[in-house]
Amino acid sequence: MEPHNQTAVSQFLLLGLSDDPALQSVIFTLFLSMYLVTILGNLIIIMMVSSDPHLHTPMYFFLCNLSFNDICLHTCTIPRMLVNLQTQDQRITYTGCLCQVAFVIVFAFVENFLLTVMAYDCYVAICHPLVYTVIMNPHLCVLLFLSCLLISITVALFHTLMVLCLSFCTNLEIPNFFCELAQVIKLSCSDTIIDNTMVYVSTSIFGGVPFSGIIFSYIHIVSSVLRMPSSKGKHKAFSTCGSHLSVVSLF
Repeated sequence: MEPHNQTAVSQFLLLGLSDDPALQSVIFTLFLSMYLVTILGNLIIIMMVSSDPHLHTPMYFFLCNLSFNDICLHTCTIPRMLVNLQTQDQRITYTGCLCQVAFVIVFAFVENFLLTVMAYDCYVAICHPLVYTVIMNPHLCVLLFLSCLLISITVALFHTLMVLCLSFCTNLEIPNFFCELAQVIKLSCSDTIIDNTMVYVSTSIFGGVPFSGIIFSYIHIVSSVLRMPSSKGKHKAFSTCGSHLSVVSLF
């Protein structure tokens, strides 16, 4: 493949999910509906939590931020796809592609971290109820959220800067409806061993650790609930973390 200098790359082509015109109209309707439902549902959650003082608790603080993050994550990808389907123009600029890569990484990692923090909140509420308000104070909640955001931005900037160092070939077609980091790296003519290794390492660490944290928290939660003598206490404990279980199952 004929290599191009990185600065000469002006655009990529997003091939989308299908090139069949009949199927594209179905995909457009499906993704538009999904996007509107996602935006509306998350906005309802945010408005309900904001308007009800009884919901101003750590769990609903994180749930509210998770809903806003979900809106941002979908807005990074789906509107661009809908525009491409409507205009039949698959092009995306080099700068726009890198921005999309960075924002998708940020919001995807924030999502994972928030789910883990919510699991920790449930763990403290069930296993240490007497000191819950002391541990999960507003200062710690804000600090945990900012930590999630800072780590995610750092990882996204690191991967984006590594992509900036790559040179690309004549084949600039991305077989997806958005610029995914792994797909962009595959298009490079440069040696991508370090890039691919860092993708695997960061995914393993920042995906595996949050997942392990969720599993660890719920193992302790379930064991604590099973040791409760009354069925009423068990029901109350499970209802406390029921919203988080629903969110984790959905994601």
